[in-house]
Amino acid sequence: MHIPIDPFDYQILNLSQQFYLDYPHTLYKEILKKKARPYACLLLQSHYGYFICIPYRSHINHTYAFRFKKSARSRKMKSGLDYTKIVIINDLKYISASNAIVDKDEFNETRLHIEQIKNNSQKYIDNYARYHRGEIPLSDNRKFERIYQYSTLKYFHHELLIPTSPDIPSEVPSLSGDREAAGCNGNIADSHGR
Repeated sequence: MHIPIDPFDYQILNLSQQFYLDYPHTLYKEILKKKARPYACLLLQSHYGYFICIPYRSHINHTYAFRFKKSARSRKMKSGLDYTKIVIINDLKYISASNAIVDKDEFNETRLHIEQIKNNSQKYIDNYARYHRGEIPLSDNRKFERIYQYSTLKYFHHELLIPTSPDIPSEVPSLSGDREAAGCNGNIADSHGR
């Protein structure tokens, strides 16, 4: 397999212990954390200045993800990078200094599709923010709720510069359906499962 030269910077890292102290699971239930260790994340620099952390997951059963196809694990367990569990980082203290370990085939597939992953994850975030800023008609509530119900983005309004407004919903609802609305296409999974 030909691995391209990387067109922009990214790393595979873990979120720091400080992140999990500041974002405890009791208050931030949608943020992923394994009992013994944090999830490995693909860390991308956004053109807005924040970092996007996309977790590597073994089992993804919805359409808002980059699904791996070539690893042994992906053929058994539907593994991939889950856009619904993205964490937005503005403070480097939330990023662990040690590199995370991921499946070699999945790392190579990440590198091969890094531009698609960056574009789709940023579009997923941008559409969420645009909706909350009132730039996407509120008549799309049900579609929005399907896409973002279990999303972690509701915890990062400050980082995404989303103003607080009584006219715009502050909590977000579900993910099951419309890839186009979330900006996902290409190597994406099928139906939302919890």
